[in-house]
Amino acid sequence: MDRNKHHGLELVELRLKALFLAALDGDAKAYQAFLHALGQHVRAFLRRRLDRWPDDVEDVVQEVLIAVHNGRHTYAVDQPLTAWAYAIARYKMIDHLRSRSAYEKTHLPLDDQAEMFSGSDEETTHARRDIMVLLEQLPDRQRLPIVHVKLHGLSVAETVALTGLSESAVKVGIHRGLKALAKKIQGILDENRRPHLAAGE
Repeated sequence: MDRNKHHGLELVELRLKALFLAALDGDAKAYQAFLHALGQHVRAFLRRRLDRWPDDVEDVVQEVLIAVHNGRHTYAVDQPLTAWAYAIARYKMIDHLRSRSAYEKTHLPLDDQAEMFSGSDEETTHARRDIMVLLEQLPDRQRLPIVHVKLHGLSVAETVALTGLSESAVKVGIHRGLKALAKKIQGILDENRRPHLAAGE
């Protein structure tokens, strides 16, 4: 995977995980935003994979989102959310293709996680840009742990050495920073919805 694609995947991971963790804490708006964002990635991925059956795409998207909802308690918070969601989406897609008796004829690489979460559609591109802007708005004690651990893949110990923060401060910074990101993402989503609501009035 090239560096830009990897970085894009990490930004998507950051956005989705912030929303999902806030949702697990009982934030209903964050959960709606998470399902909407995940649905966009899954939909774009399935359109490429189910191009012979475009009318089936939305049904499979809904199956994936229902499976994510029903299995949300199985997610281990220390694991990448995108990998967990991709495994569910791929399983549902294969299951659907088997029902179409087309699985044997379909090439399904095992490394499509990056493809699913690095779509080039306009909204995904805007979402990545928004994440970078929002990260800059966080205090250093939250921004630096997230950037080093979640984006650059460093360990907590390496981040301690780089930043001078304690190990507990790094862990707390990530936890609080992800929550703060979720709230900021919701703010952007709410702002984006208002013009549509006004137009419909």
